[in-house]
Amino acid sequence: MKWHEMRAEEVEEQINSDFEAGLSESEAKNRLLQYGTNELQEAERPNAFLVFLEQFKDFMVVVLLAATLISGLLGEYIDAVAIIAIVIINAFLGFFQERKAEKSLQALKELSAPQVTVLREKEWRKVASREIVVGDIIKFGSGDRIGADLRIVQASSLEIEESALTGESVPAVKSDKPVHGSDISIGDQENMAFMGTLVTRGTGVGVVVATGMNTAMGQIADLLQTAETTITPLQRKLEQLGKILITVALILTMLVVVVGVLQGHSLYEMFLAGVSLAVAAIPEGLPAIVTVALSLGVQRMIKKKSIVRKLPAVETLGCASVICSDKTGTLTQNKMTVTHVWSGGTTWNVSGNGYEPKGEFISEGTESNIKNKSLHQLLTFGLLCNHANIIQKKNQYILDGDPTEGALAVAAMKAGFTRDGLLSEFQIVKEYPFDSERKMMSVVVKDKQGKLFVITKGAPDVITNVSDSLLWEGKRELFSSKYEKVVADMVHTLASQALRNIAVAFKPITNFHDGMQEREIEKDLVFIGIQGMIDPPRPEVKQAVRECKEAGIRTVMITGDHIVTAKAIAAEIGILPMGGKVLEGKTLQKMSQEELEDMVDNVYVFARVSPQHKLSIVKALQKKGHIVAMTGDGVNDAPAIKASDIGIAMGITGTDVAKEASSLVLLDDNFATIKSAIKEGRNIYENIRKFIRYLLASNVGEILVMLFAMLLALPLPLVPIQILWVNLVTDGLPAMALGLDQAEGDVMKRKPRHPKEGVFARGLWWKIVSRGFLIGIATLLAFIIVYKQHPDNLIYAQTVAFATLVMAQLIHVFDCRSDRSIFHRNPFQNMYLVGAVVSSIILMLIVIYYPPLQGIFHTVALAPKEWLLIIGMASLPTFLLVGTLFTGKAKKNMV
Repeated sequence: MKWHEMRAEEVEEQINSDFEAGLSESEAKNRLLQYGTNELQEAERPNAFLVFLEQFKDFMVVVLLAATLISGLLGEYIDAVAIIAIVIINAFLGFFQERKAEKSLQALKELSAPQVTVLREKEWRKVASREIVVGDIIKFGSGDRIGADLRIVQASSLEIEESALTGESVPAVKSDKPVHGSDISIGDQENMAFMGTLVTRGTGVGVVVATGMNTAMGQIADLLQTAETTITPLQRKLEQLGKILITVALILTMLVVVVGVLQGHSLYEMFLAGVSLAVAAIPEGLPAIVTVALSLGVQRMIKKKSIVRKLPAVETLGCASVICSDKTGTLTQNKMTVTHVWSGGTTWNVSGNGYEPKGEFISEGTESNIKNKSLHQLLTFGLLCNHANIIQKKNQYILDGDPTEGALAVAAMKAGFTRDGLLSEFQIVKEYPFDSERKMMSVVVKDKQGKLFVITKGAPDVITNVSDSLLWEGKRELFSSKYEKVVADMVHTLASQALRNIAVAFKPITNFHDGMQEREIEKDLVFIGIQGMIDPPRPEVKQAVRECKEAGIRTVMITGDHIVTAKAIAAEIGILPMGGKVLEGKTLQKMSQEELEDMVDNVYVFARVSPQHKLSIVKALQKKGHIVAMTGDGVNDAPAIKASDIGIAMGITGTDVAKEASSLVLLDDNFATIKSAIKEGRNIYENIRKFIRYLLASNVGEILVMLFAMLLALPLPLVPIQILWVNLVTDGLPAMALGLDQAEGDVMKRKPRHPKEGVFARGLWWKIVSRGFLIGIATLLAFIIVYKQHPDNLIYAQTVAFATLVMAQLIHVFDCRSDRSIFHRNPFQNMYLVGAVVSSIILMLIVIYYPPLQGIFHTVALAPKEWLLIIGMASLPTFLLVGTLFTGKAKKNMV
């Protein structure tokens, strides 16, 4: 269908829609079932069976299977079957880990899917873009991503960037008029808006004419397929580490095999032992566990109202040293409330809270007469030049629109005015939307007598510059320097009370035509007055700022608000210290990038800045070596969000383009959520270090117990099946549980981690090697003691060594929860870990005491007295290290 050639009424009829009421929910559901979801088709996911087979591609697993085949051919059927069973169980664990990570990432994708505003049953509603259908009526504005192909039916100063489809970098001007002609290209269809394109200016309403693969974007969907797998820097480091560990493990394993053969053991026995040891020693599951740990951390972040869109952000969060935060809605409640009104020389205090339209106007201690001409115009014009709606739901008043406009609307409603009532008296003829350059919004209205007026609202200094007169005590006066000073003093007085000021002006107009530009309309205005409003700080922000400071993270406020307002709020919530600098946008404009870099470390508040300045601030902080988290919500914030180390978009007020540029999306637009996300990011990194410490120390212990036994010409203390069992059960379950460990109490009292810090920094290498050495020695000692007592019962001694190794590792896992000692943290804080350890102990006891499994795992039932030796030797590494720690502290204190 050539929708662009049709009149709006023809489109409405052809598509069976209703521009006034929208579709009903039942009709929308029927069309969704008929035409499918509004999504581009994705590449097919790998078959589950193929993912399972992938688990057997590891070189060491292939070698192990070959060794198992040899066992079977030599008649060692029990060993062969047992090893195959363990390999299959291990493959299933890897398979489920991959599927879980895949599902987690899919859930994230769905959660971060863009939403659109749709008219359903005469009510505007937020709906996921995948649920919109042909015939839906959608409204959109600057910063929104178009969710489907639309025929535009209303357009006000509308421009859309369509480079993804047309290659044109300049936004296309849009209208609602039919476009005729043969072979009209997409770029020339001025009354169409296409899926995936971006609204850069103005507002519009359109009817959906195509969804999913039927859209223009669907026809070139191959350009939008994002099938790339995200790999984090940490995962890349661990892959490199894995190669080193494989080399070291293979060398040590070969050494064990060679020494064992030289000591008289059979080549086949040592080969199978060596392969089993290599499989156990090489942490091939480390990248998978890291992926799952990151995924689990991401899921926890979702519960704390933050969505991670890019996995590397989880690591980077732990390095953040500066948070550049917007004020409105992030540090404050985003419930702007007009508390003071000034016009014509009179000030009124306005009572009431939030968006509830109840309150009084009080001047000089007495309730005001709402019919005061200047007050009447200030309130009504503030409501007419406005997009916000206040919706009542179950005794709650909810804002649909911009908080500042919401405050103006509520103030007018407190005086008894309503939008519907005003629109019965005035007709809006034309709108000039607000943009960050002009800092104004204007509408042209017509009254019942047919007279036209321009109504403009914006920052007082901006409105003052385009006004040549003002209302003063009911009369129109020239805007002389005397009145300019009066207005400036009032702005300062209100701003010193942390109020945001919005001025309103108007003028009659006689020669209006639709093609008039803003600069022709917004001049020679009559200044009416000022409405002063406050957005109170969120109650939890002060504590969050304090905790960030303790964590070595500096919070910087970046706002477009007046400098006095910004300073007042920043001082109240603890961002601005005594002597801290505040820099204004106009000063910043005159500075070079080098000058900004020289002073940026001492600036805590940037006021009256444009979005372009934010990028300069981010770059200056990065140049000084900071890891910068940057918040934003608008289209023009996107470059700064993208350039920062951690781009953070607002989930409620944020535009789709800001979210797409970000690494993290705040579902509640709350600064305290950033603090929680940083805490979680630090904890995820520490948990990864914990299970690296645990896995590698355990692996070192397993290799050394075999190596030392061979060097001492002892029999094998562990048989291959026991080594594989330890690798599967004792290593796997507790390591996963460590990934769920809660953050330590002082995690937000430590300085930010340096981004170039290695995984093994802060003495982790020494902890791994020393603990692995002690685990190996303790296991070997237990084996030697029992073997000397029972030289004719090798299996008995091997069972003791097996139990000692398992118990030593399970005790060590609690040591890994802290860099200090096993006694530093309550073990029952992590019940997942307790459950994993108990499960491992039960499985170990079953292998030792359940007769059908004894033959498979080469174990025998142990006497109770042996458990005293096992637990004593398994605890020895922990108590030796704790004793060394305390001795070191005592010496330090004596010095």
